[in-house]
Amino acid sequence: MSTKEISPIKVGLIGLGTVGSGVVEILIHNANEISRRSGREIQVSLVCVKHIDKKRSIPSDDIKLVTDPFAVTNHADIDIICELTDVVELAREIVLSAIENGKHVVTANKALIALHGNEIFAAADSKGVMVAFEAAVAGGIPIIKVIREGLAANQIEWVAGIVNGTSNFILTEMRDTGSEYLEILKEAKSLGYAEPDPTFDMEGIDAAHKFTILASIAFGIRLQFEKIYIEGINNIEQQDIAYVSELGYRIKHLGISRKTAKGLDLRVHPTLIPEHLNIAGVEGVMNALLVQTDVAGPMFYSGAGAGSKPTASSVVADIVDVVRVLTSDPENRVPHLAFQPDALSDIRILSIEEVVTAYYLRMQMVNRPGALADVFRILGNLEINIETILQKESAATAAYIPVIILTQRVQEKKMKEAISRIQTLESIGGDVIRIRLETLDG
Repeated sequence: MSTKEISPIKVGLIGLGTVGSGVVEILIHNANEISRRSGREIQVSLVCVKHIDKKRSIPSDDIKLVTDPFAVTNHADIDIICELTDVVELAREIVLSAIENGKHVVTANKALIALHGNEIFAAADSKGVMVAFEAAVAGGIPIIKVIREGLAANQIEWVAGIVNGTSNFILTEMRDTGSEYLEILKEAKSLGYAEPDPTFDMEGIDAAHKFTILASIAFGIRLQFEKIYIEGINNIEQQDIAYVSELGYRIKHLGISRKTAKGLDLRVHPTLIPEHLNIAGVEGVMNALLVQTDVAGPMFYSGAGAGSKPTASSVVADIVDVVRVLTSDPENRVPHLAFQPDALSDIRILSIEEVVTAYYLRMQMVNRPGALADVFRILGNLEINIETILQKESAATAAYIPVIILTQRVQEKKMKEAISRIQTLESIGGDVIRIRLETLDG
């Protein structure tokens, strides 16, 4: 056996924040177990940090610190670059530099993959190197490996899930405490669950990055973040949380990707789901995914979606995977997006107007007999069937009363037209509130 075959694999780490520190800790603490699984010793030898003089606890004197990320990507002795930054354009430059230098890459940067994955994977394929990104989606849940490898014999019918712990925490707390959105958001910031600027989490951008990746590996399409429909939770009100609970549902910030006869349904938005489903009981900062397949049937996965140890666990698992196939033929490795690059589909991604789903409607209606008749007429004319009506009691002197309607499945375009017409009625006060509804059955 040659020296090269028995020498340790050298890892260069770029970013030593919460996840990066966890990666170093795991690789050192579980070194023996990891080498037994990978067949090689794995060592972090070079780490790029922002501030070299910052006091930090690194459990190895053999790790050298630098401040230039390209000193890591250009270093001749480094085999694998582990990119753990949070700046997308810089991450792109780092990863492309690593690939150009013939180094394998592990990243937890979902925005990087969602926005630049097509370019990165093409570069990696041309150089015969791997880019592993399990930690980019759902933290410690190995959903990338499950869909890409474990379910390779199946056609995926749809994927749905909670992939942002911050939004799930807020919706959980709104239900449990009865507090409004802004009050819970303030609490989430104080607990460290929400960033000082929570836009990416609350408006669904973070979840959309992740579902762009999931849709690509599930259905064999190129990454197309610009085509996913995104809606946040910042307009969810406490009264809607209460009403849907009364009707046997819960509101979750759900990502959905479904193959239909007309194209691919790809969206992230608040969604009513039946409270008896396993995923409805996933609370706090936890993540969960449902995968419906044609052969294996429905699958449910849940676990920690963020944090140092769960995410670092996925990063280290990717490093082990890379080490296992370092000497294998690049043309026979598992493809980055599950399907061979020349076999990716051009399936069309549907616009939100084409999507078919059920709906929760809440409206303020004049408190007098027969006021519902005009609403029924509008829904009937547009062939929108009603599943359930909840009319709340109010004081006899109240001018308006809340009325909640659950519809059967209908195309979004029709529902938008119905809402537009209903809001012109004299019997309706203010805007009609609409939240989509999915039963998530097989």
